[in-house]
Amino acid sequence: MSVTASKRFTDPAPQEYELHNHELARRAARDGIVLLKNEDHTLPLAAGCRVALYGMGALHTVKGGTGSGDVNVRATVNICDGMRTAGFTIANEDYLKECEEIYQAKRSEWRDLVWKRFDNKEYPYFFAAYVNTPFMTPACPEIAPCDCDAVFYVISRNAGEGADRTLEKGDYLLSEAEHSDISRLCSLYPSVTLVINSGGIIDLSILDEYPQIKAVLLLSQAGIESGNAFADIVSGRSCPCGKLTDSWPIAVDDHLCMQPKNRECVDNREVYYHEGIYVGYRYFDTFGVPVRYSFGHGLSYTDFSIKTTGIHVSYEPAACVNITLSVFNTGTQYSGREVVQIYATCPLGGLHKENRRLVGFAKTAVIAPRETQELTVSIPFDRFVSYDKCCQVLSMGKYYLWAGNSLSNAHPIGTLTLDSNITIEENKRLWAKFDGVDTLFPDPGQCTALRMSLERYVLMQQLPTVALDAELVAKHLPAPHAAPAEPDLRKRAADIAGKLSVEQLIRTCVGHWAHVEESQLGSAGVSVPGSAGETTDILIPEGVRPMVLADGPAGLRLKPYYFEKDGTLLTGSVEHCFENGYLAREEFNPGGTRCYQYCTAFPIGTLLAQTWDSELLKEVGRAVADEMHVFGVSLWLAPGMNIHRDPLCGRNFEYFSEDPLVSGLAASAITAGVQSVPGCGVTIKHFACNNAEHFRLESNSIVSERALREIYLRGFEIAVKDSQPTAVMTSYNLVNGEHAANSARLCTSILRDEWGFDGLVMTDWGTTGSSRCTPFGCIHAGNDLLMPGCRMECEDLFEALNAGKISHDELVRCAANIIYISLRLVPETEKQAEN
Repeated sequence: MSVTASKRFTDPAPQEYELHNHELARRAARDGIVLLKNEDHTLPLAAGCRVALYGMGALHTVKGGTGSGDVNVRATVNICDGMRTAGFTIANEDYLKECEEIYQAKRSEWRDLVWKRFDNKEYPYFFAAYVNTPFMTPACPEIAPCDCDAVFYVISRNAGEGADRTLEKGDYLLSEAEHSDISRLCSLYPSVTLVINSGGIIDLSILDEYPQIKAVLLLSQAGIESGNAFADIVSGRSCPCGKLTDSWPIAVDDHLCMQPKNRECVDNREVYYHEGIYVGYRYFDTFGVPVRYSFGHGLSYTDFSIKTTGIHVSYEPAACVNITLSVFNTGTQYSGREVVQIYATCPLGGLHKENRRLVGFAKTAVIAPRETQELTVSIPFDRFVSYDKCCQVLSMGKYYLWAGNSLSNAHPIGTLTLDSNITIEENKRLWAKFDGVDTLFPDPGQCTALRMSLERYVLMQQLPTVALDAELVAKHLPAPHAAPAEPDLRKRAADIAGKLSVEQLIRTCVGHWAHVEESQLGSAGVSVPGSAGETTDILIPEGVRPMVLADGPAGLRLKPYYFEKDGTLLTGSVEHCFENGYLAREEFNPGGTRCYQYCTAFPIGTLLAQTWDSELLKEVGRAVADEMHVFGVSLWLAPGMNIHRDPLCGRNFEYFSEDPLVSGLAASAITAGVQSVPGCGVTIKHFACNNAEHFRLESNSIVSERALREIYLRGFEIAVKDSQPTAVMTSYNLVNGEHAANSARLCTSILRDEWGFDGLVMTDWGTTGSSRCTPFGCIHAGNDLLMPGCRMECEDLFEALNAGKISHDELVRCAANIIYISLRLVPETEKQAEN
């Protein structure tokens, strides 16, 4: 198949799109870096001072996760190079040189181990050997003192799809070498800054041991410009303004999912979500479990005061509560940005409920010292609802509103009162028999006492109380974002699908595969080397061109280079797709013209969410779409938006938060950015409850309907209704005993019937390899497209059709959905239109 949509770059020099997008990646990174601790004004540093950088991450800063979340880039700016560029003198060059020698030796050993496990047939295909053999950062050489003004120790972690993190030393826990290094540094220097280069939470109990650790900076995994963004923050050129989107516990077993009985659940493949709605801060806050750093926490080099100036309700065009606030920069030296967070304590209404939930937020512009910005946070009323049996309900009673720059710093600002229940939406009961899964409930007396104390506080402080008009609220509920109004295109797609032969229908519903015998994980794409997959090319005579699909959540994962010879693309094998080709045993060079495909590695999803900046995320989405347009990619397999239920989930770095509102709004913003570019679409994933990688094809998430609707589906609902993503990808796991890809409840009843989704539903790659997922079950459920596609899936669909397990109409329906999106994203050429 020839490439017609993408540009070919034969010049190895950076292209204009790279320069622009690298600067955006740097800005996004520094706006999402979180300053967790900063005693004695340790940061920022004085200009040009001497710094000592310790830890392997100073040289090999982890830009992002592995697997489909990887992005092949020219080079990542590490912390050391970023600091040099910013004008700092590195005081311990000999130590870093020795670190490099150790790292390269261990890296080579790791590559050999991946190949050994593949050659010995421990894994059936190379991608599995790769994702199940994570590279562990090696120990550093012995630390010797040096003459310096500031000391940094970088703790790096990596994770990726196919395997979860562990509670072992060197992963969630510090390794013995890391603990020894930090102990040594604290004995040598009075002040040490800890830098966390990790896509997820790690244990920070070492802070309780060593008061010499004066500052802690969560770099996270900041993408291609990691080092420059880090230097921008520590130099004071940029004031930190990121905020956590997860709660960081004090002790390991303070988190429910880390407790031994719940780890056993994961190992048994039957994962019971006994905590129900009490996930993340909803658990810590409601049950009075103290945390090290609260949800929404993040320090600045300056201070802000937040004052509520008004609360009023508007009913048109959609009912919402509008909170006006004044944010004042009380400092005298640094300009900065603040995030205003609004929480609500909802009336119980006969249900158990969390103490507080996030209902809205807004980020200021840069505020100069002693200056003020006025802003308004508008909150639609569907953010206050709870699921009660088969209804989304606004309970009668009092809603106590809180405002602050984190959950722990929020204070009551007023009350909304509602004199009758309002049913926002009636739903079918789809998982009624799983109501008994929830076994964690707060003490009713304490819940009532909290609300009584809030009422006394509101009266004592004379805070405003606003009475809601129940009739007007019910009349003016928010309307979902309309799907693209293209009835002619829909009709044309249906007409084409209705005329296809059975073989054409089945080939349309199964992705295009290039190699019959090889696994297609990671590199099934044909026309764009390194892309994840493509739809069929058999409908080109009908004017329906193939769509090209590409990973991953931090940017496009394509092969960094390929060759063109006599009009044929020569791309190499799957090992060239990851780690910038490092895993390949030898360089791929078949002759011909060498073409380059370098893409931008943006910060990971969690860091992007930590910006709390929807406009910035739209910019990132638009930048990704520009690269999609350059390389001829139709669908981006992102954003990932599962809830951070378990800190050890291997793919948490791809996802946004433990909170569904943050997740939904982040996904909506990125979707809006990508889809503002014609011909580009997103694929939100993984639908649903993909909260662990262990046994991911067989794992069964057992969860109550209320927890599903309030927590695990809520973010997807927000994204679908707000931004109408082009596609949705189902997850590998089962939900309540039914494989997500075979679930009509998820794919049709929830997604299309309740939420009005008008796009394409696809499987994750190789989903039908599960013993509990069938190709015909996908079609029957409304899962339109089987990816990346293989002969076995086609044969299964033929057999199922003949056996009456699926109908011809179901195949036509799925094919029409695929054709409709193809026509939207990949319009036919003028020549094809003439024919």
